[in-house]
Order: sequence, then C-alpha cells, then structure tokens
Amino acid sequence: MLEGLGRRLHRWRRGVLATWAGVVVLGGVLGGGVFDLATTPEPVRPDAESALVERSLETADPEGERVVAVLSGRDVMAVELVDQASRVLHGVRELTGVHEVRDPWTTGARDLVAPTGSGTVVTVELDPGLDHDEALALAADVSEDLRTIEMPGVLVGGPLLAEEAFAEQAISDAARGEGVAVVVLLVVLVLALGGIAAGVLPVVTALASVAGALLVLASLARLTPVSDYAVNVVTLLGLGLAVDYALLVLARFREERARQGRRTDEQGAVADALATTLATAGRAVLVSGLTVGTALTGLLLLGDPVLSPMAVGGLVAVGVSTAAGLTLTPPLLAVAHRRIPPPPAGGRLLGGTPSPGALLPRLARTAQRRPWPVLLGCTALLLLLASPLLALDLRNSDARSLPRDSEPRQAQEVVDAAHPDLRTTPLTVLAAEAPDSPEVATLLAGIGAMEHVDDVLLLDPMPDGSSRVMVEPTGTSDGPDAQALVGELRQADLGVAVRVGGPAAELVDTRAALAERVPWAVLLVVVATALLVGRLSRSVAVPAKAVLLNLLSLCATLGVVVAIFQWGWGSSLLGFDPWGALDITTPLLLFMFAFGLSMDYHVFLVARIREAWDAPRRRTASERERNDDAVLDGIVASGPVVTLAAVAIGIVFLGFVAGELVAVKEIGVGMAVAVLLDVTIVRGLLLPAAMTLLGRWNWWLPGSARTS
Repeated sequence: MLEGLGRRLHRWRRGVLATWAGVVVLGGVLGGGVFDLATTPEPVRPDAESALVERSLETADPEGERVVAVLSGRDVMAVELVDQASRVLHGVRELTGVHEVRDPWTTGARDLVAPTGSGTVVTVELDPGLDHDEALALAADVSEDLRTIEMPGVLVGGPLLAEEAFAEQAISDAARGEGVAVVVLLVVLVLALGGIAAGVLPVVTALASVAGALLVLASLARLTPVSDYAVNVVTLLGLGLAVDYALLVLARFREERARQGRRTDEQGAVADALATTLATAGRAVLVSGLTVGTALTGLLLLGDPVLSPMAVGGLVAVGVSTAAGLTLTPPLLAVAHRRIPPPPAGGRLLGGTPSPGALLPRLARTAQRRPWPVLLGCTALLLLLASPLLALDLRNSDARSLPRDSEPRQAQEVVDAAHPDLRTTPLTVLAAEAPDSPEVATLLAGIGAMEHVDDVLLLDPMPDGSSRVMVEPTGTSDGPDAQALVGELRQADLGVAVRVGGPAAELVDTRAALAERVPWAVLLVVVATALLVGRLSRSVAVPAKAVLLNLLSLCATLGVVVAIFQWGWGSSLLGFDPWGALDITTPLLLFMFAFGLSMDYHVFLVARIREAWDAPRRRTASERERNDDAVLDGIVASGPVVTLAAVAIGIVFLGFVAGELVAVKEIGVGMAVAVLLDVTIVRGLLLPAAMTLLGRWNWWLPGSARTS
C-alpha cells in the first residue's frame, strides 16, 4: 500500500503540493485565530469538592474580577494625599462596571495599610456580569486612573491582569522562541545535510504541519471549546514530530537514490526511490504516528479536564505531522530531487545518512563490547538523575512565574513583602447548620485549635441559612501549611459535615485527581505502545524494553527539571527566580512530548534493526553473532538520522529556554534534557547493551518455534 502511495505521490506531486499550499495559507489566515478562541480549562473536575464550594459561593454572592493596586513611598494619611486620592477613587467608583472599591481613604479600610504606614493596597472589584473582554477594557481604565494617585510607587496587578500578562507573554515567548529556533535549525540542517534544498525541506514540512494543525484546532474551536494546553501541544509536539518524520523519509530517499546508481529514466528512478522509501521509512512513520496517537487516545478517554485537552492537541499534532511526513515530504523530494545531494562519503558524526563513524554507532559498539557495565552504569546514572522526583512539589502557576519586570508580578511581590496580612487567600468552609447553632460554635472552636490555622471568621450566612466560615491558613495561599489544613478540615470530626474550598483546596483536589487518573493514563499508554511496537518488531522483548527505557528516561528528565526549577540549581544562568515548585501541567506536558519523541526514535531504530535481522546472513554466523550484527547494522543505518533529528528538535526546544515565563522555560529545558538523554544514554548505550545481552530472545514471539 505505501509503495503504491509513493508512486502516486510522484505522479500527482504538483497537485498534492498545491493542496498543501492551500492548507498552509488557510492555516496562516484562520489558524492564528485559535489563540483568541482558546480558553483555560477548569483545574478540577466539576464534581470535586472545591468546585462545588465555588459554585455555591458564586450562586450566593457572585464575585467579579479584581484589580489590585499597590501604592508606596509616602505617608498614606498625609492631608494633601487624602484629598487627592479620595477624588481619584470617587471617580473610579463612578466608572460603569465597577462593583466595589476598598481603600483606606474613602472606605476606611485601614487593614490595607502597610505596618510602616508608608504604603497601602487598593482593591477594585468589577461587575460579575462583565465578560472577559469587557473586564479587561474596564481594568485598563481603572489602572489608568489609579496611576494618577500621587504616590511615588504605583503598581497595578491582580489575578485578571496577571492572567492576561501570562497569556501575552506565552504567545510572545512562543513566537520568539520558534522564530529563533527555526533560523538556527535551518542553518544546522543545511550544514549537516550538505545542501540548501535538503536543509529547507524538513523545515518546510514542519511549518506546514504546524499551520495545518492550527487550522484543524481553529476549526474545532468554532464548534467546541479548545484549551490553551491543546495549542501548546500542537506547536511543540507537531514541530518535533514533523521534523523527525521528514528527516527519516529524506534520509531513506537519499540512501535509495545512492543505491540506484546512474539510470537513464530519471523520473522512473525517482518514482522507484519514493516507492521504496515509503514502503520502509514510511512504514516506520506510520507506525510511530499510530503508536503515539493510540497512546493519546487513551489519555482522552480518561475525561480529565487537564489531560483531555492535551490529548486533543496531541492527536491533532500527531495526525497532521504523520500526514505531512507521508504526503508532503515525498512530493517535495520528487520536485527537488536534483538539488538533494547524495549521502556524504566517509564517516560523519552528523549527516542523517548511514555512517559507522556517526555518534550512535560509536556508542553502540562501546555498549556491545561491555554490555553489563554499560547497562548497570547507565541505569544507575538515570536513577540518580531521577532522585529529585522524591521532592516533587506541583502547584498552579501564578504571578511568580511572570518575568521579573512584569508589573503584576512586582505588585504581588510587594503585597507579599510589605502586607503580610494580605498575602494569603483564605479557605472557605461551608457547614449545613445555622450560624447560631451549637454545632457551628463547636466547629469554630475545633478549627481554631488546628495547627495550621492563623485566623477564623464566621461570615454572613448563605441564602439557605447555612454557615460560611473563612479560615486563614499560615504560610502562603497554596503552600504546604494550607494544603495540610485542607486535609485536616476534611478528615477531622468537627461535629458537622463541612465542604472546603479556596485556592489550596483546588490544588489539593487537582493533585488528588491526577494521582488517581495518571496511573491509568500511563497504563493505557504503555499497553498501546507495547502492542504497536510489538506488531512492528514481531517481538515481546523489544516493546517491553521500549516502555522501560522510555519511563526511565522520563523520570530522569523530570528529576533534572525539579533540581533546576524547584530547587533553583542554575537559575541565575537561565535567568529566572525559582518559586519552590513546578507548574502542575509541566510533568504532563513533558510526558506527552518526551514519550512521543522517544517512541519516534525507538521505532526508527527498531525498524532498521528488524530489517537487518530479517536480511540474509552468512551461514556460519551463530544466532548471537547474527543478533549483534543486526543491532549494529540497524543503528548504523538509522542512527545518524536519529541523531540529526534529536539535534534539530533540541534546537527548537532550546529556543523556548530563552522565554521569559518560567513555565515555558520548564518545558524547553525539560525537552532539551529528554532529547539529550534519549539520543545518548538511552538509544546509544542502553538499547544496544540490552539487545546484546538478550541475544536471540530479542526476537522471541509466543507460539513461534523459531526466533526469525
């Protein structure tokens, strides 16, 4: 089937390229709209306890977005400042859409004044009925008025403006990172592949793939809500997969053209080369796409509000990247084949063509000579790198992950430093009993006696007469004390049933949901991957090794990310301030990206190793020699293209390290580390060492009397 597809693509190359050009144009015109249409998913499931509390509070007393201004550098109660600030705040209160203003001058909110008396906080709550765009426009007007208050320092922030700054910075980081990375990638590929056309072709395929994927997402976003996470997955995973697939097809095409020698019927030779390329490399691309896609379908079936949007984006990226590798790269080769240079002579570390002197073949020979020391040493190293995972702390990103010069972040930092009474968002406890009941009195006493409680306040009753209690934890809003307090409140016998909500409760519920569902997601991914790789390799041991190596590599990657971003190792070099945790989505995104790309590399290598194993061998060779020869021959054939693909995609991810958002840096560094570990320790050393030790058992299949 794929061989015939190669011939048809050669015959219809101009029409196929015209179709892809149309996709790219539509993707450029309409696909960019997905950034405006995408929404941030709810962090917890609708049936989570914190979500139920939030809905109850919204029904009883809906709250609008808040603008928070931090003013400093002058005596807050200076007479002339009181008059001037009061006039400004009365004007703010008169703005259409402003619901409530709290400040020390017009409302007497002295709790907002800093302990030194030389600074204060002003909060402006907007009408809950405003939509997002209306709230942003009003927040801009409020910010402009607040800046006219005659204080030396005026910083305006709050959750709404911080969220907007985060979204704008994410788009800016992605655009700058991709732009720089694509330019560097193009230069590296041109040099490595020995020609402009050869270097440009994978980049064109990747950009067309991303444009097509964004077009699909934009179309979906007009029919159903699409998450920001889906957009992130499409741009990063789509770019990586498309480059890998294009390089694999390109390398095999060059190999086939070199094998043909001189032929008078040039177009026939190109058609034959494309047919063989798709029958071999195209099959690896298809199996890789099916493997990653099937795994992502498993994530989608879990129905989790965080995992499902990632799975949607991943499926779109995999589908379009696979289609581009199979239907765009071949016609590009058919058109530009005269400008594609032949494979370089001699051994080159990087070039994407078979070479015994390339990086992976060199590492493989070392592993085959000393398999046990290599296996044990590399495993110990990866486990050591994974050890920081024992201290993993996951939280939701807030203003602390914004750039240092971001005003919402600076405002939050001033609040945390100069207004300690305001830096913690309280928990809300709902009790079914009336506020004046003995049960609520017992409840208040029990809560007040808990270890991590700083203050307890009984608020106005809910519309149904039940009680609402504000509980202020020690430490920060989502810190260890607040999280521990959520657990204590939910487990303690307080004489009345309670429900707990608030930022810390949302975080606890999110982590609990992920802890419950992620193991099932990983199991689905493992089973799907094992079945498809087993079908490709016709083996039991090969897919088992693939799963174990991928999981080991992923754990090591996450351990390095914890050490850098949670502990702050090397933070000054990377230009960020650690905030003591990772964003809760980082491990999930890294799992999808790293697992997908690692499986690509594994499929590429195993496909050529299996091809070498099936090839005729000298009769005098033992099964062990035959296995060792097949492993080395397969790595010699596919190792250079895997190395080049890893270098190429590593460049793309390093482009994101230059971003300003800590969450973006986490993904960029994590993927760069994952690719480095995968192409050296995992595929270069562990894989050949393990296959050497297993010998003929690599190819054992139940029910088969022979291993070949």
